[in-house]
Amino acid sequence: MLGRTPLPFYCPRMSQPHIDVHRIARLARLELSEEEVFSYTQQLDEILGYMEELSALDVSGIEPTANAMTVSAPMRDDTPGTSLPASALIQNAPDHAQQQIRVPKVIADA
Repeated sequence: MLGRTPLPFYCPRMSQPHIDVHRIARLARLELSEEEVFSYTQQLDEILGYMEELSALDVSGIEPTANAMTVSAPMRDDTPGTSLPASALIQNAPDHAQQQIRVPKVIADA
């Protein structure tokens, strides 16, 4: 992304004042009534208007973030020696032989 501000802070200007709902519905192979087309056109025009309002804001001094809130992913304490020994894992396997776990063949003969 050289020379471009990363999303969501980059929003190009729309060349059209609204989205052609008839064309989008045709491309998606949707049959929409005229009432639905009118409703969707109004909703999309409102969304585009809001995007223009957001694009007009000066965000030059704001640090880009991935999340609005601090997100933490707590990890469990993994310390060596607290898990089962390998021999216990092998003994608990449904099919084992010679200290190895046997699994069904997954590759067909050529």
